Amino acid sequence: MRLRTALCSTASALSALALLSACSGSGTASSSSSPLVGVDYPRSDTDFWNSYIKYTPRYAGQLSLSLKTTNSQNDVAKLTANAQTFISQGVKGIAMAPQDTAAIAPTLAQLEAKKIPVVTIDTRPDSGKVFMVVRADNRAYGEKACRFLGTKLNGKGKVVMLEGGLDSINGRDRTEAFNDCMKKNYPGIKVLGEATNWDGAVAAQKLQTDLTANPDIKGVYMESSFALSGTLQVLKQKGLLVGPKDEKHVFIVSNDGIPEELKDIAAGNIDATVSQPADLYAKYALYYLKAAIDGKTFKPGKTDHNSTVIQVRPGLLEDQLSAPLVTVDGGTYGGVSSVRSNDTSLWGNSLG
Repeated sequence: MRLRTALCSTASALSALALLSACSGSGTASSSSSPLVGVDYPRSDTDFWNSYIKYTPRYAGQLSLSLKTTNSQNDVAKLTANAQTFISQGVKGIAMAPQDTAAIAPTLAQLEAKKIPVVTIDTRPDSGKVFMVVRADNRAYGEKACRFLGTKLNGKGKVVMLEGGLDSINGRDRTEAFNDCMKKNYPGIKVLGEATNWDGAVAAQKLQTDLTANPDIKGVYMESSFALSGTLQVLKQKGLLVGPKDEKHVFIVSNDGIPEELKDIAAGNIDATVSQPADLYAKYALYYLKAAIDGKTFKPGKTDHNSTVIQVRPGLLEDQLSAPLVTVDGGTYGGVSSVRSNDTSLWGNSLG
């Protein structure tokens, strides 16, 4: 990667990615041509994370990294145990996506003490140190969803927000940003917030209850595609799964950008999503692990892959990858530009 604030050259397999790092370390090559790294997959019950799982070995191969993997199944206790397994296997670095961003702190402290660098993907730990956080700006997710729905509803009506887990920085960021944006820009819209803990069955049940009690609901914000299938089923049961030109249409915004969402946008079943970059999460998680093993360090600034590295707090950097709003027409909504759902640059249209 090349940070515009400071530059130095690297001599490794990373040059094939045309990436230069901002270095204050020696940049000494790893003692092994194929360092062993561990990647813990947080779950395998969603299309988004299954896509991430598919991309990970591809980029490990490109970066000449040997790979060990585990799956913590959305359980921080399993993640802790998996970290112990990685330690026993002699990994040189670990990538993980802790879903409980507070409870992971003791494990991070242990890994820091053992000088095993950690990169977190998708989530940022509430405390503790990691080499780099690789995620998108999740507050922007909530903001973009708000702007789209606020525009479509002309600033009036009711919307349901199917929240993720509030024990996760992602759930908190998306929820708070959506609420803040609505209050500031669309005070005529009433938001019905529903906690779901990233559980599709819970989301569907709560949406059904809300629609029964409030038949005038005209919008739904799903904080992840975990709720997609259940939401569409509920709308179909109530005779509301109709095209966007029908007055009964309920406008839906999702987050993830999985292939199914893009197809549903084209079909008129949902209206927008924010494309969370599953491919880039895998790519740059492994890139930063390789960089950490090679003794490189980074500074805040713009990158050459359309992102910005920010300092979240002293000693913690986050590479905020691009996550565009996706719509059928590629229009601008509330000042937010979007890309068309059939755009070939979207990972959801190129996953093979």
